[in-house]
Amino acid sequence: MNTKTAKLPKWFKGQLYDKGDTVKNPFSGEEYELNNVELSMYDFIIGTQLVFEMSPNLATKGMVDDFQKGLDWFKEHNAEAYMVLLD
Repeated sequence: MNTKTAKLPKWFKGQLYDKGDTVKNPFSGEEYELNNVELSMYDFIIGTQLVFEMSPNLATKGMVDDFQKGLDWFKEHNAEAYMVLLD
């Protein structure tokens, strides 16, 4: 699927950014350029992951489900970026 025309799914409750940016994997140091839609989903995934790590008692089934849906969406829409940044 062309990520330039991809839209965020209806279940997504995060912010849609106006611009994309370069994201760096903190472990490997690899970088990847994301468009605005991908960056919005990436930040949602990372933010949710931080909540899970810092306050696991706040994690609800809905949050866990949305986190997994976010990973699936990212993998489907930009598998290469997924492998660099999230795998």
